[in-house]
Amino acid sequence: MQIAVYRNPNLHQNRAFAFKMTRIDFHSNVPDKISYTCRLIRKANATGCCIIVFDSDATQLDLLNDALWAFSESDFLPHVLLNDPRMGQTPIVLTADDRANFPHYELLINLTQSLPRDFLRFERVIEVISSDPQDTLAGRERFRQYKQQGITPTHTIAKPS
Repeated sequence: MQIAVYRNPNLHQNRAFAFKMTRIDFHSNVPDKISYTCRLIRKANATGCCIIVFDSDATQLDLLNDALWAFSESDFLPHVLLNDPRMGQTPIVLTADDRANFPHYELLINLTQSLPRDFLRFERVIEVISSDPQDTLAGRERFRQYKQQGITPTHTIAKPS
């Protein structure tokens, strides 16, 4: 837990308050975002985590949706697309809209090349960066943007599967 001190120039005293800082993790050099994301989702789901997956590319989101159904014979990964009537009872929600009201704000997996709006609503954000040079450059820019907001992201280089 982070402690922040609020300084009001009109008062002679400062106020301290506690807040939870969003944890940001970068996973870079990912050879296949779809299969890597399926593995991330399986791992997070096994711990009881609720997950939002954001990808502004509808085609990629459809591929991920299909991949989650076929990913593992031994693991059931219950998921729905945003606005499905079962969204509130499903731990994994796939979306192309980062402005939506979600049923939970525990983990956001970002597959886009842009900083998600309102990412601070989430306890944790995982940025998945492929080995594609354009995706890598966009990931580096997001890393800088997080740092400018006072967040120190962690970085993991993906291991080949």
